[in-house]
Amino acid sequence: MKMSRLVAFSSSLLLGTVLALTGAGVAQASERSAAAVDYVALGDSYSSGVGAGSYDSASGDCKRSTRAFPALWKAANNPASFAFTACSGARTGDVTAGQLGPLSSATDLVSISIGGNDAGFADVMTTCVLQSETTCLNRIATARAYVDSTLPGKLDSVYAAISAKAPSAHVVVLGYPRFYKLGGGCIAGLSEKERSAINGAADYLNAATAKRAADHGFTFGDVASTFTGHEICSGSAWLHSVNWLNIGESYHPTAAGQSGGYLPVLNSKA
Repeated sequence: MKMSRLVAFSSSLLLGTVLALTGAGVAQASERSAAAVDYVALGDSYSSGVGAGSYDSASGDCKRSTRAFPALWKAANNPASFAFTACSGARTGDVTAGQLGPLSSATDLVSISIGGNDAGFADVMTTCVLQSETTCLNRIATARAYVDSTLPGKLDSVYAAISAKAPSAHVVVLGYPRFYKLGGGCIAGLSEKERSAINGAADYLNAATAKRAADHGFTFGDVASTFTGHEICSGSAWLHSVNWLNIGESYHPTAAGQSGGYLPVLNSKA
């Protein structure tokens, strides 16, 4: 009887030791895996972090922020290398012409948000804020037509260039949030019809982008869900409304929008 208990105890001890060592091995492998990642962050102002503050002075007008989701991911994961070339105002052609330099066959992870500037969303918002509802809705219709006719080809060019330079990379394409909470607390500004049309246009752009990303074997990260409850007019906005003193930050994520809206999506897709 004593011998049986001894054997059982020894077996339990051995099993516990094996599990502990296995767990340690998995943790070490995970750490090695994260440390081995070579990460490149491309894109426009939503990736560079416009609106989040704390800009790197060396990035100049690109306004790359230490609070942008790529920098936050880098700080949390300590990748082997990190290149941050996203730039405020970037269009698809700017990415292919000036942002792809760090990509190589060794690149493991790429993130990118692009297409909003091509579709003219800054002009859409300016038009809607300054002009009539009819003019606003017409401008949105023009943007949607561009998304149908021209944007897919431009996205194809960017995505093909990324694949050519970084054939082994896992590419995460980040979308754009809806700007407005409908039926929210805003008592002035755009009409509810305009706000609804702007949200619909963001969804339309995201759907087109997701389709092109999927066709290139890339992963699409939808941020609409993480920003839900934090749109303009929500009372807890993670997006700047129009700011006449700093117009460039208007309709861009705050630091909370980068950390709470974009970073979790990259984490879940990377």
